[in-house]
Amino acid sequence: MNDGSHHKILLVDDEPDILDFLSYNLKKEGYAVLTASNGKEAITIAKKELPHLIVLDVMMPEMDGIETCRELRIIKGLENTIITFLTARNEDYTQIAGFDVGADDYITKPIKPRVFISRIKALLRRHKEDIAVSHLIDLGIIKIDSEKYIVYKGKEEISLPKKEFNLLSLLCSKPGKVFTREFILDKVWGDDVVVGDRTIDVHIRKLREKIGDDYFKTVKGVGYKFEF
Repeated sequence: MNDGSHHKILLVDDEPDILDFLSYNLKKEGYAVLTASNGKEAITIAKKELPHLIVLDVMMPEMDGIETCRELRIIKGLENTIITFLTARNEDYTQIAGFDVGADDYITKPIKPRVFISRIKALLRRHKEDIAVSHLIDLGIIKIDSEKYIVYKGKEEISLPKKEFNLLSLLCSKPGKVFTREFILDKVWGDDVVVGDRTIDVHIRKLREKIGDDYFKTVKGVGYKFEF
């Protein structure tokens, strides 16, 4: 029995052969598939359709995948949409740039159909089981509503991409506790996602910029903790 019938996936690539190949394999699994051949078209479709997951090519003319992802992440209704890059490039700086703008994962091409479908299923499964430490975490100055995906700092409402929100929720679930890098990767990204060594650091840096530098403490060689 196919398990993808309730999930809508947007594929974005400027190569028609890749779109056809990925579409065919996703549709066989029962997913509803949308396609776009460039970043601007992807943004228009995403605003209208609000897909559960977006597979986004990095190297595209006019608007590349990094810029497209940045634009997608500020669209209301797409805050929790999974975005995974599809790329032949595997340089660390490309991955860091991608995570910096809110990507959830990377899929390197060429990729076998079974592996591709397995990765998509894993991403959607983790999305369903995402961190929901409690409905409301209230630390006084910082409040986190895990149902609405909203963070408040005092009276200021702060919008965060999904991974940043989940990372903040995890750290704030037990203020003062040191969370190891391995534990953070497992809980926020999952065991089967290959991410660069600096992924956590990039997300912590973003949280420091948005929430405040003093709240996030680095424990060298171990991990991070939240203090207030």
